[in-house]
Amino acid sequence: MSGVLKVGTRGSELAMAQCAALAKRFAGEVELVPITTQGDTDRSSLQQIGGTGVFVSALRDALLDGTVDVAVHSLKDLPTGAAEGIELAAISKREDARDALVARDRLTFAQLPEGAKVGTGSPRRMAQLRAARPDLEVVDLRGNVPTRIARALGDAETGEGVDLDAVVLALAGLKRLGLDGKATDTLELIDFPTAPGQGALAVEIRAGDAVARRAVAKTDHAATRAAVEAERHVLAGLEAGCAAPLGAHAEVADGMLFLTASAYATDGTKRLTASHAYTLDERTAAEYAEAAHDVAGRAVSELMEAGAADLIHGSVG
Repeated sequence: MSGVLKVGTRGSELAMAQCAALAKRFAGEVELVPITTQGDTDRSSLQQIGGTGVFVSALRDALLDGTVDVAVHSLKDLPTGAAEGIELAAISKREDARDALVARDRLTFAQLPEGAKVGTGSPRRMAQLRAARPDLEVVDLRGNVPTRIARALGDAETGEGVDLDAVVLALAGLKRLGLDGKATDTLELIDFPTAPGQGALAVEIRAGDAVARRAVAKTDHAATRAAVEAERHVLAGLEAGCAAPLGAHAEVADGMLFLTASAYATDGTKRLTASHAYTLDERTAAEYAEAAHDVAGRAVSELMEAGAADLIHGSVG
């Protein structure tokens, strides 16, 4: 590696902004390298293009061929399986993991009129919206954050382009773009558990690259890593990809690791939920890893016994 740490990221405004903020904490001189992924160019729904890895593969290829030394991803986009030759060197401290509503006329979720059109590209959010409000018309939505917001609020300059009553987005993304003031409501985790890893960033390097590992080490946050690993173990245990209607949220609080996971029918007619906790004593990396495996394993067993596999795979198949 040269004296400059080349950091790969998707080229979207959000990806560049969140990577730039994180890279300020990397050691040494940093150069951001935008990489175009399949998910950036293919406007098909996530269910149609498969979801898993579509925002990640091109970045990993650039890492392996030496184009970049570090790859930064939104953790919710990262496949759960190990990638040959690649090491997950750091997981950033999580931003607010909740989803947010951006609606016309500053409407809250409860104030949306019957039959309101609400846009999202996430099968999980689609299922949750339909479960909470069967009267809504849920519309598949792709595009960058400003484009999606414009579907509900109109173009910032012309006011044109409104064809939805609201859109649902990750609050973390809005905050990183300085657009959280556009949010008209926040969807609480008890009713709207989010995608595994939502709000956190993943930092990958080539396996064995000690220089890159040292450069990014300060960005690793132990409690966040424990929480998101628990969430991702649920995703892996249920053999569900990021296009599956599955929500999971874990956090470290009051000396314990708490996890809640929910699987949905895409039409919103059924939800299965499991919640478990693990008491932490030493808070070492080994104990955090054990806790993540423990709570996720119990949640997966409970959900599988209740029929979650059929629910998830029936929804995405």
